[in-house]
Amino acid sequence: MSVPLVAGQVIYTNKARCRDCYRCVRVCPVKAVRLSGDQASVAPERCIACGTCVRECPQGAKTFRDDTEKAARLLASGKPVAASIAPSFAALYRDWERRRLPSALRRLGFSFIGETAVGAAAVAQASREHAERNPEAGHLASACPAVVAYVERYRPEALDRLVPVCSPMVAHARLLKARLPEGTSVVFVGPCTAKKAEAERPENGGAVDCVLTFAELAAWLTRAGVDLASCEESGFDEEPPADARLYPMLGGSLKAASWDSDSLASRMVSCSGFDELEEAVRALADGAALFVEPLFCTQGCINGPALGAMKPLLERRAEALAYANSPHGGGRTLEPGPAVPLSTGFRRGAGLRAADVTEEAIERFLAETGKPKPEDRLNCGACGYASCREKAVAVLSGMAEASMCIPRMKRLAEQRTDRIIETSPNGIVILDERLCIISMNPSFRKFFACGEAVMGRHISYLMDPHRFERLVSGDADLVDCTVRHDRYNLVCREILYALPDEHQFIGIYVNITQTEQSRERLDALRAKTAQRARDLMEHQIAMAQQMAKSLGESTAQEEALVESLLDLVTETEPGEAEGDPSKTRTRRKAGWDTSTSR
Repeated sequence: MSVPLVAGQVIYTNKARCRDCYRCVRVCPVKAVRLSGDQASVAPERCIACGTCVRECPQGAKTFRDDTEKAARLLASGKPVAASIAPSFAALYRDWERRRLPSALRRLGFSFIGETAVGAAAVAQASREHAERNPEAGHLASACPAVVAYVERYRPEALDRLVPVCSPMVAHARLLKARLPEGTSVVFVGPCTAKKAEAERPENGGAVDCVLTFAELAAWLTRAGVDLASCEESGFDEEPPADARLYPMLGGSLKAASWDSDSLASRMVSCSGFDELEEAVRALADGAALFVEPLFCTQGCINGPALGAMKPLLERRAEALAYANSPHGGGRTLEPGPAVPLSTGFRRGAGLRAADVTEEAIERFLAETGKPKPEDRLNCGACGYASCREKAVAVLSGMAEASMCIPRMKRLAEQRTDRIIETSPNGIVILDERLCIISMNPSFRKFFACGEAVMGRHISYLMDPHRFERLVSGDADLVDCTVRHDRYNLVCREILYALPDEHQFIGIYVNITQTEQSRERLDALRAKTAQRARDLMEHQIAMAQQMAKSLGESTAQEEALVESLLDLVTETEPGEAEGDPSKTRTRRKAGWDTSTSR
């Protein structure tokens, strides 16, 4: 398990499991969860350790400090260690398990097993005595540590109404240390995470050495190999009054104090859950003369955040009632011993400093996030805060982020989508099931030379509708083709498809007019070039033929000339016999040099 980030911190976040769902913000009664970088973390200076977020987190990301090792070290020290078991244990364990639990704890090494209900009886009586001494004032019982922390930090105006009596846990620990051997340590086991913080309060003087939850105890028994089924039956080492075992349930503390006077009955108020608590605290702050028994968890400690029970709440209540009303044996009452103090003190504010947020800053933030007017503030609670104003204060205080507003982020996403459609270079048209125009973007209006006047008209007003009709008839799921719209001097690639769930049809038009014109010009240029090449070839052939003809004629003339010259050069002299080559000689002619033998 991860180590808490702040010393003394009880509740913290396992960030690896946090899924940014804002559930913890929504359920935290004091909004002690800080959102930063899309991660939720518990602000220890604001947290009252009530454990509501631990119970409610669907991912198990909120958890509490595990003090099992601390308890194990106390047992290993060799000194006696007493276990104080909260009376709500009866809601968790079945009857046969309850009879074996003391033996299981002894196997772990505890030398004394007692019920915290012993301390509850003393606290109930001391609280009643305090109220009876001040009958005209309002009183708020201080047994629940989450209630005390809430009043100290968030309702200081009601601080004087808190009964200055310690909780049953502290009272029992003081009683045990006064009556058991010197040096005895006390480990409290219960369903409450706030008890861990209460044990560390200076006002309690270290009465409780360690606090474990029932969930921690169950895990410890499993690791130690202690099975309740294999343990023998045994009783606790002391016997509390039966009514004191009702303390963890609504009305239990009043019952333990034996409030039975009719004159006081009308002044008794039991409340559980944060909403009822807040209303009761407000009434006390306004001067109501009531005695309020508050339990922070709904229906009391039998619904504690670390009870570890899987049984339904009403079944847990029935089990606790049955245990309180059944006969018990095996326990003993300790010797009275010296009286122990049951008083305690409270701290105003408990270190919580109110955020310095001005009304001007709040209004400016709301305006910047698109909520300048009251009607713009939905107060939907999706971010986890009850109102837009409360969320604005949280953001300005560093506890929340502006992006937590789900409607605003949805609106921004829609605006971004609309912006993309509006600025798209492609024409986009949306038709209803009758093929009438219900929307179109500027590019479509430009392509088809139309305006808002065509809204609601059939698409045939602008173009041939047969391609859309193929979608309507089901002949095609998608139409992708190139169409020439001569009416608009436009060539488009058309992509048409249907939105069946919306009963709408979408047309996307990609203007390829210039591309088509360029292709046509290129085709014309290619044709012209080919024609010129053919003409040039024909011309070259004709020239070659003419040159061949001229060359032939010139060659013939040259041949005739050569023959004529040869005839002039070669002649037969007079007197020589014709046909006698031996008598033939070559004569010298002017301009010719004939060689003769010398």
